[in-house]
Amino acid sequence: MLARLQGRGKAASYGAGYIHYRNAHYQMKQFTENSEILGLLRRVKENGLDRKVCSDIIDSSGCQYVDLVQEGGGVLGIALAGYIFIMEKAGIRFFSLAGTSAGAISAMLMACAGTTGEPVSGRVLKMISEKDISGFVDGHPALKRLITRYIEGGRCFNFYLLLNAFRIYRVLRRDLGINPGNEFEKWVSTGLSEFGINTLEDLNRHRARVPLLFDRSRNNTPILRKAELKIITADITTKTKVVFPEMAGLYWKDPLSVNPALFVRASMSVPYFFQPMVVKNIPFGGEYEDSSLPREKTPWRKHAGYHGKIPSEVSFADGGLLSNFPINAFHLRNGVPKKPTFGVRLSTWRNEHSKVAGPGGKAGALIGTMRQLHDYDFLVRNPDYNRLICYVDADKDFNWLDFSMPVDRQVELFLAGARKAVDFLEKFDWEEYRELRRRMSGTVPS
Repeated sequence: MLARLQGRGKAASYGAGYIHYRNAHYQMKQFTENSEILGLLRRVKENGLDRKVCSDIIDSSGCQYVDLVQEGGGVLGIALAGYIFIMEKAGIRFFSLAGTSAGAISAMLMACAGTTGEPVSGRVLKMISEKDISGFVDGHPALKRLITRYIEGGRCFNFYLLLNAFRIYRVLRRDLGINPGNEFEKWVSTGLSEFGINTLEDLNRHRARVPLLFDRSRNNTPILRKAELKIITADITTKTKVVFPEMAGLYWKDPLSVNPALFVRASMSVPYFFQPMVVKNIPFGGEYEDSSLPREKTPWRKHAGYHGKIPSEVSFADGGLLSNFPINAFHLRNGVPKKPTFGVRLSTWRNEHSKVAGPGGKAGALIGTMRQLHDYDFLVRNPDYNRLICYVDADKDFNWLDFSMPVDRQVELFLAGARKAVDFLEKFDWEEYRELRRRMSGTVPS
């Protein structure tokens, strides 16, 4: 009784801020202190996964470094946090990062939440667990309810769809998307600001802080490498696959002053669900690049392979239209890598054919093919990568647009990623992978 009274007194004393802190702390515990996650952490320790060799690159603390590519998939991205949480508990640290859509969100938060080598899963998870993700659906309330009805398989969906048909038509015709995406951009921008990142210049300075790393395969020889970040999006105006931040100079006169939250906002612009992100006043808009100059001196030809008139305004759509799982981001064409490029897939791997009956089925099949074809093609040509990919298959049990997902279901998603991370670590064999690459390339380690 006394403890209860003291708790009430503390809450009254500190007000809403204390209550928010207490609720946020409880939310975090739901993710990181439930019985299953504790069991998975015991499994990591008991099976020696925190001592298993996964890379030749280590730091002075013995942590191992890998590159990481994360697939897009809407709210399924919560599973990425579970994967990262387990990997960090096993002593894995992430060097270069790449991702599309939800994978881009995770990559950016990881890049900003700490310097390379610092564990970041706790800070990323805190941001996710404290956010009511239903707020990301920031369009008209009637359309938000309609989306929820569709995802939940609610009765009379067709009736409500017909009822809102004119509103949907008007919104899509005017804005090309049901939801503005402002709430999402604000959330990312605020989160990055709390990490001390407000501009690309801040991000570059932050990412330049890399610990001293060693190559254990060469008697712990010190090495110096740059940690990369690749956010994939689609410039639908010039039909270009865009990689931020390296291509930011094409779209902004002063790219170093741009808030990196915009890169993520561009990458997650799901067609018609979110409005495309529009950038105006493109440098040299309305002009042609000098065709007499060498390619390396003409930015649009060099980075985008674009030869036309530079537009004054560009619209961006979800990067998943072109590459939903950019596993080739850090591909080493020849030789044996010193650190692997791990990948996390949220969607199932072509284990059944699409149903193309009717206009809805055909549209879904077309979009699915566009989102995955480029990445499938790369994996077919580079089958060794299948040993580096963790398949979460989250889309079997969860809807990628379910932004009304309750916290207990979010915890299940987190656990799905954590569970598959442990399975992956148990099966991964670094020496076997290095030997495979050696046989494929016919070279010695590079």
